[in-house]
Amino acid sequence: MPLPSRVEAIVSSIVIVHPREIPALLHSSLCFFFVLSAYFVILPLRDEGAISLGLGNLPSLFVGSLLLTLIAAPLTTTIFSVPNISKGRALVFIHRFFSISLLLFFVSWHASSRERSGPSSEVSASYTTPSEENSNLSAVEDKINPSSGWGNHGLLYVSVRVLLFLWVALMNLITVSSTWARVIDIMDNESGSRLFGFIGAGATFGQLFGSLFAAGMAWLGPYLLLFSALLMELAAQSAKGIYFENGQESEELSLIRDETSAVHVEANEIETPRSKASSSNSQESMVKPHMCVILEGLYLIMKSAYLRYVSTFLGLSAVISSFFYFQVYFLWKKVTIIASSTASSLGRRKLFAEINSLIAVFILVGQLTLTARILTFAGVTTAICAAPVVAFSNLIVIAIWPTWIAVAVSEILRKVNTYVVTRPGRELLFTVVSEEEKYKAKICIDVIVQRLGDATAAGMFKLLFGTLKESVSMISLAILPFCVIWFCIAFHLGQRQSHLAKVLSGSIT
Repeated sequence: MPLPSRVEAIVSSIVIVHPREIPALLHSSLCFFFVLSAYFVILPLRDEGAISLGLGNLPSLFVGSLLLTLIAAPLTTTIFSVPNISKGRALVFIHRFFSISLLLFFVSWHASSRERSGPSSEVSASYTTPSEENSNLSAVEDKINPSSGWGNHGLLYVSVRVLLFLWVALMNLITVSSTWARVIDIMDNESGSRLFGFIGAGATFGQLFGSLFAAGMAWLGPYLLLFSALLMELAAQSAKGIYFENGQESEELSLIRDETSAVHVEANEIETPRSKASSSNSQESMVKPHMCVILEGLYLIMKSAYLRYVSTFLGLSAVISSFFYFQVYFLWKKVTIIASSTASSLGRRKLFAEINSLIAVFILVGQLTLTARILTFAGVTTAICAAPVVAFSNLIVIAIWPTWIAVAVSEILRKVNTYVVTRPGRELLFTVVSEEEKYKAKICIDVIVQRLGDATAAGMFKLLFGTLKESVSMISLAILPFCVIWFCIAFHLGQRQSHLAKVLSGSIT
């Protein structure tokens, strides 16, 4: 049944879209809305649970998250590789699986709360004052929460909160990456430049809704897990509509991409799609080993120079973003400001949700007004190069002016740039690869590389924090060379993507 003309008119007034694209566009946007809503509804609960265990344990949690994703990412690509299951049904299964898992966490949380032992982990407002913001972080944590630490709680209490921290992070990575893989599979570089901003706005609406709901309903506590599970089921239902009504066009697009998947095997040699494909297919049949489907994603990355550049770009992005997260947002801002200004777990959940809501407003405005214009006119190179430029500027500002105001402004700018410009741009990088590379290599890159970056950042922060005598300014300056390398890789990668997109469109023969 065709969509009502009123809805088409509203969508067309916001974004340049063809009639056949509207159903898939709306379902994609709704799917991201529900996925991000589910994530941000329980994010404050997850963060508050982590704080109750002691903030000093966060680097260890990120290492644990890496180990979990090393198992989960290959399993996800395996699901997309099952011959008798379509890519759309596989995506529905993934969303529904996480929905059921949240129900299990709800039951476990209640059981662990009854078993909780040791002194209360509630923060006492008398331990820290705003004048202590620049004091030693370890001392501040001890003052804020003397009962924090795994040894002060029961085994089940610690296990559930650790697993929830790891699982929520995994859920966000897997569901977002899988949904983007499906969206990119039915769109090309041209349609992605027009529509990714609107699709991303659906995700930001989800962040805003989830954050506001979590702030207003923080008193529900673990019952937020039930609502999050419902939202993930709605995401599964929305995922069923991510396809073009004229499936033939999507298949033709996939064939073109398969033909040109060999174009980026050699960095300096670009041939016509059809001639290059014929030689590549014959070589691949002889060279590609018989291997378990679990390893195919890594194999595809290793054999493609283009995908190796993408992996390096996203790896550096994860390292620097996570480093910033450790340095100023979590280990500084949340310890010295949030924990000192809120005396209860309820207050902390509300404050976390309010911060997420404020950032979502800025992102949403940018996605609806700037994303399509930047991607269409400035191009993918500008979009992905913006991330290292903003990171470099933020680190300089924090090195010169290490105050909570600089931290707050830098965090807002970083997230706005990431979701308004860089994230849509990085998804365009995958519009010029084959279907196999999107569902196998992309998920490995998004999930495993992201977690490798997190773990690397955790180790670097711990090393620099002790070596540089806990100096925020010196730590910021030490990471600047990585931003320069990140920018150079982003520029080269953007140029490669633009060239491949022209080959696909037939502008270059």
